Amino acid sequence: MDQLVVGFDLDMTLIDTVPGFAATLVALGGELGVDFPTAEMTARLGPPLDHLLRDHLPAAAVDAAGDRFRALYPDHAIAPTLAFPGAHEALAAVRRHGGRIVLVTGKYAPNAQRHVDHLGFDIDHVEGWVWGAGKGEVLRAEGASVYVGDHVHDVEGALAAGVTSVSVLTGGCTREELEAAGTHVVLDDLTDFPAWLDGHLLDLRLVALEERLRELGSVLVAFSGGADSAFLLAAAVRALGADHVAAATAYSDSLPEAERDPARDFAEDLGVRLLTPETHEMERDGYRANDGDRCYFCKAELLDVLTPLAAEHGLAAVATGTNADDARAGFRPGIRAASERGAATPLQDAGFTKEQVRAASRRWGLPTWDKPAAACLSSRVAYGLEVSPHRLARIERAEAAVRRVLAAAGTPARDLRVRDLGDRGSVELDADLLTGPLLAGGSGEAAVLDAVRGAGFAEAVLDPRGFRSGSMNEALDQRFR
Repeated sequence: MDQLVVGFDLDMTLIDTVPGFAATLVALGGELGVDFPTAEMTARLGPPLDHLLRDHLPAAAVDAAGDRFRALYPDHAIAPTLAFPGAHEALAAVRRHGGRIVLVTGKYAPNAQRHVDHLGFDIDHVEGWVWGAGKGEVLRAEGASVYVGDHVHDVEGALAAGVTSVSVLTGGCTREELEAAGTHVVLDDLTDFPAWLDGHLLDLRLVALEERLRELGSVLVAFSGGADSAFLLAAAVRALGADHVAAATAYSDSLPEAERDPARDFAEDLGVRLLTPETHEMERDGYRANDGDRCYFCKAELLDVLTPLAAEHGLAAVATGTNADDARAGFRPGIRAASERGAATPLQDAGFTKEQVRAASRRWGLPTWDKPAAACLSSRVAYGLEVSPHRLARIERAEAAVRRVLAAAGTPARDLRVRDLGDRGSVELDADLLTGPLLAGGSGEAAVLDAVRGAGFAEAVLDPRGFRSGSMNEALDQRFR
């Protein structure tokens, strides 16, 4: 999907313009000998300045008065003008989704920029002196899909651009006026915007995902049982029907035994055929060598097995659970192997992030919505050490033993890894467990390390940095990055 671009109005949307605007009007009136009705003139800010001045000055004096107002503005209006509650958080929400932010305002652009700088607003582009439908031209040129404002004429600009109009009630317009103007969404204020944006983008991505799956027609989902592939499998059933979908869970030494039954149960609950082909990545020299690009050979083996299996069952494509975050994560040789073999990536194509996968899974009531990441056992082996069935079985025994120790002590772990560093097993646990009474006191640490040694490691240590997904990559040689 295209990059998110969100436009914001400034006056009475991001900032409470009233105090500074009123102070500038008073200064201008003092010079011109005019007693402007500041309360009346600031009650519905938004229209261009000349619209506000022309009811109180001769027509021939309006332009000059406007120029003088703009000249006085920096000294009188910047300092007293504050951001509305939620303004910074609204901008941060756009950034969290990788978005770009444009400010489209009727205000004189240099003064708008002064507010941006003074309040530390994180904005990419400022466009000033545009009003009503004219804002639509800017929004289209900037590629915006959402425009946030407080005035009916902000709604006009959004509709002219064909983008989603979001209105806040911090200006002078009422909910009824904004809805009558055609706005799509009305929020009390910007504190509601982050949650709205999360839901809006999730809705868009769900539509895009359904469309992508319908394009494929039928799929064999490479189903590990994790949150991503589980969500993809559920989405495929919703879009295509269970008869056009199958799940394939590859059985090998690298798949923990504990993952197999839950994966089967999940597929059965969806009414989906579950295929359990064996893969033999251990027979690939590059996989066993474990020289940084191990995942390439693993994924190559998986796709080389699943592609003919899909054809055998009359399914048009093999789909993996690769998401948009995975694609941006840099060193991912497994993704390259899958791409070279023509695997479909519907979640990535629809722009789904890991956070959105979990949010959508929760919305649908999938039990995997908060399932911890469960990378294959080989990911625990330090690069450069040969991967073998013995090493993987030892890791699986060690992790199961540590979980039993923690569960017996009433402190079960969510994220747990035992890293194979040769003869030494390094235990990574949730940070809160490291500082909790069981481990901080010392007796729990001894029990955990004894469990690791009992599983077959000569030495055992507790990593003080705690669990870190992909921590083995920290030691990779730069040539693999």
